[in-house]
Amino acid sequence: MDREDTFRRALPVEPGRTALLVVDMQRAFVEPGQAMEVPPARDVVPRIQELIGIFRERRLPVVFTEFTYSPAAPLLVGDLHPEHRPAAPGAPTGFGLPSSSCLEGEDNVRVIAALAPRADELVIRKHYYDGFNGTVLDGALRARGVTTLVITGTMTDVCVLGTVIGGFNREYRLIVVEDGVATLWPEIQRATLDIVRRAYARVLSTKELADELRRVC
Repeated sequence: MDREDTFRRALPVEPGRTALLVVDMQRAFVEPGQAMEVPPARDVVPRIQELIGIFRERRLPVVFTEFTYSPAAPLLVGDLHPEHRPAAPGAPTGFGLPSSSCLEGEDNVRVIAALAPRADELVIRKHYYDGFNGTVLDGALRARGVTTLVITGTMTDVCVLGTVIGGFNREYRLIVVEDGVATLWPEIQRATLDIVRRAYARVLSTKELADELRRVC
């Protein structure tokens, strides 16, 4: 069996039924000096910008997720990643320390300016890695007739992978953009994309996806 051909036939880019999802490209993860900075995420910004432009040009949905933490909902993620917990006034901040990273109400929660959502585009605030868990994402996509979801963003092995699995379990046809997702370590990037392409989704470059979009949409 040619697995790549099988995935291509089962997971098509469907005209009028394909959406772009930008996962957690927030100031807290992308900007230099942030406690949870993912430097490679800055490298994928131009690729995501290109895809956003193509989707908007074709009037296909563009959706964004923003991970947020709230002390009012002290979920396990706050224990595992103390950076999300509120920083005390005057106390040191940084990796491993309470730093108000992605904290509800902080400016660092927002999607970076270079990828800013338009007023008519959906922004999903989520409290878990999986963008579908406890959010309106599934209902909003189905309301638009979306069956194929193109996924970009950060981190490949955490929130991107969690959202891929969440989408797969809801019967979405998934495409992950190889040069449009990023994480901290090259070896983890390669391993995660290998898992994705073997079990959950097609993995395409920005150029491959753009060519397919222009051909069928």
